[in-house]
Amino acid sequence: MKNVSYTDELGNVVKIGPKNKIKLIAITSLGILIMLTGALGGAVTVYVLQKQGKNLPIISITEKKEKLILEESSAFIDVVKNVKPSVVSITTSQNVQDYFGQTYEQTGGGTGFIITSDGLIVTNKHVVESGSKFTVVTNDGQSYPAEVKAIDPSNDLAVIKIDAKGLPVVNLGDSSKLEVGQWVLAIGNALGEYQNTVTVGVISAKDRAITAEGTNGSERLEGLLQTDTAINSGNSGGPLLNLAGEVVGINTAVAAKTTAEGIGFAIPTNTIISAIDSVKKTGKIIRPYLGVSYINVTKELAKSANLAVDHGALIYRSSSNGSVAVVPGGPADKAGIAENDIIVSINGEDLSETNSLRTVVAQYAPGDEVEVVYYNKGEKKTVKVKLEESKSSTMN
Repeated sequence: MKNVSYTDELGNVVKIGPKNKIKLIAITSLGILIMLTGALGGAVTVYVLQKQGKNLPIISITEKKEKLILEESSAFIDVVKNVKPSVVSITTSQNVQDYFGQTYEQTGGGTGFIITSDGLIVTNKHVVESGSKFTVVTNDGQSYPAEVKAIDPSNDLAVIKIDAKGLPVVNLGDSSKLEVGQWVLAIGNALGEYQNTVTVGVISAKDRAITAEGTNGSERLEGLLQTDTAINSGNSGGPLLNLAGEVVGINTAVAAKTTAEGIGFAIPTNTIISAIDSVKKTGKIIRPYLGVSYINVTKELAKSANLAVDHGALIYRSSSNGSVAVVPGGPADKAGIAENDIIVSINGEDLSETNSLRTVVAQYAPGDEVEVVYYNKGEKKTVKVKLEESKSSTMN
C-alpha cells in the first residue's frame, strides 16, 4: 500500500504509511462503533420505556421548576381574578368626644365579602362595633351605605347589608378539609387604605385559641386557623381562600408585631356557616345556648384545685363580667346542672382546651336535645338537655 501524505493546519507535511493508516481506520471504526452503540442503547431504552407505557418529554430540571412555578402562580392569579370582585372595603365612622368635650369624627376600616347577590356581606363583629355609620366600597369603585343586620353572640362575626342587585358572591369551602402546610390567600383592605391587597401563605396550625384585644375589650376565640399569610390592620373580616377559590376562613386577628412575625388567625368557615344560613333564612343569627358560664379545665387547674378530671368545662361565675354561673330557668338549670359541676362531653364529643363547650354547642340549633356528661362533686352523671336560643354574647 502506498504512503499517503497531507498538509496539516500549520503547513507541515504529514506522511501516513500503511501502519498509520490502519490505526487511523481502526480509531475511526472504534468511534463509529461507540456512536452506534450509544444510539442503539438509547433506542433500546426508549423502546423498553415505550413498551412500559412511559411518555418521554425532554424537560430539563430548570424547565420543570419553571413549569411548577408557573402552575402555582396561575392558580393564585385565577383565585384572585375570580374572588376579588366579591371582596369589599368597609369604612366606619362615629362621633366621639375628646378630653376637652370637643366632638370629632372617628373613622376606621375593615373588609367583607359578599354572600348574596342582593347585598348581604360578612365581616367581623369588631369591625362594626367600632362605628355607627358604615360605607361599603365594591371592587368596581361603587360606594353604598350599609346597615348591620346581625351580630353573632358566639363569634367575631357580623352580617351587614347594602341595597344592590346582581352582585358577585363567594363560594364557601369546607374548612375541616384544610391541612397544615396548605397554600392559602388573603384579600383585604390593608391598613384601611390599600383596597383588595392580596397576600399568600400557608396554614400554620389549626384549632388555636386566643384572647383578642379590641376597642371594646377582649374576647376569647377558639378553634381558629393560624396562618403566616400577611394580615394587617384593615384586613379584618376579609376572606382566607384555598386554591380552589373557596372561602375557608374569615381573617380576624394578628399577633402583635412587637412580639411575633407571620402569626395571623382566621375563623374557619365551618364555625360560622350555620350563622350565615340563619341570616339568609331569618334575617338574624340564631345560636343555641346551654345557659352557663365556664372556664376551661387544664391539667394545671385540675391539679391545683384537686378536680375530679383534667379536662372539660368548669361551671363558674365570672366576677369580671358579673355573669351568673347558671342562668336561672335556662336549659342547664332545668337539667339540674349547677355551679362547680364539670361538663366533660356533649353527645359523646369530649371537651378540651381546643374543643371548648362553646365550640361544641355551636354545632347545634335551638331546640336540639343533647346528652351531657358531667361531674357533680366527683360523681359522674349523664343528663338530656334541650338547647335554647342564645340571648347574650357572654353566656354559652
